[in-house]
Amino acid sequence: MTVSDLRSRLPVHAPLTFVLLIAAAGMVRTLTQHWREGAVLLGGALIVAAVLRVLLPTDRVGLLAIRSRPVDVLCYGGLGVVISALAMTITASLLNGG
Repeated sequence: MTVSDLRSRLPVHAPLTFVLLIAAAGMVRTLTQHWREGAVLLGGALIVAAVLRVLLPTDRVGLLAIRSRPVDVLCYGGLGVVISALAMTITASLLNGG
């Protein structure tokens, strides 16, 4: 594999790389005892994946294209919204059992 082959392949994997960077930032925040911010970032990564899946053509979206476009957008977006909403609505009293 030459350098030009790598450059021609990089844009195809750029959307997934971007989503994974956001998810990694979320994991770092979660592991450093900031679970709410980390969970919101993880949900945000899925929402970004849904938006990229809508905007990019199938041949440029890379590994974000798993199923058909509507199913991918519904799964990525739905799960991202649920994770983010849960992380933002859980209060300290709910965590302490009361």
